[in-house]
Amino acid sequence: MLNILESLWDVLVLFFFAFVLLGSLIAVVMVLSDLFRDRALNGWAKAAWIVFLVFVPLLTSLVYLIARGGSMPDRINEQAREARDATDAYIRDVAGSSPADEVAKAKALLDAGTITPDEFAAMKARAISGEAVAAV
Repeated sequence: MLNILESLWDVLVLFFFAFVLLGSLIAVVMVLSDLFRDRALNGWAKAAWIVFLVFVPLLTSLVYLIARGGSMPDRINEQAREARDATDAYIRDVAGSSPADEVAKAKALLDAGTITPDEFAAMKARAISGEAVAAV
């Protein structure tokens, strides 16, 4: 009976240390990503933080989170906003059309007699509402 309790205790201790190790690794990775994301921090300061992260990772992560953790969400949100803006610009560039362009194309089709006035009105309504206009 005593061996079972000792082995159970060993398993609990192992889980605890695995949890601490995993938490420490996540904290170090978050600090590193924030260091490289921060444009206001100069290179020497980044190098100093990295040196301390290598030699005393848990303590350095805690100090970093206390000292600079308040502005971490701002940098994360800024990076996400830049990525979203870049994606939107790429999509606009590839799509190459605005609602006005779609209406002009539909008008050209109407003038050429390819579509009826009812089809033109439907295409115009879809273009204005932002839906994709199907090619006729």
